[in-house]
Amino acid sequence: MSTLTLSPKFQVVIPKAIREKLGLSPGQKIQAILYGNRIELIPLRPITEMRGFLKGIDTTVKREVDRV
Repeated sequence: MSTLTLSPKFQVVIPKAIREKLGLSPGQKIQAILYGNRIELIPLRPITEMRGFLKGIDTTVKREVDRV
């Protein structure tokens, strides 16, 4: 677990290990979401990077008649 410090300008630095693991780059957009009493940071990815992320999903679930 990493501890961050809030600067006088309300900025934080994401630790290098986390940046590398998530593949973050300078200038990349990150969405901040208030979730209960915590802040979650979610990297925004281009839609082209999302291609194939559902590959292998189980599609054998029972569906409603109008969804077939």
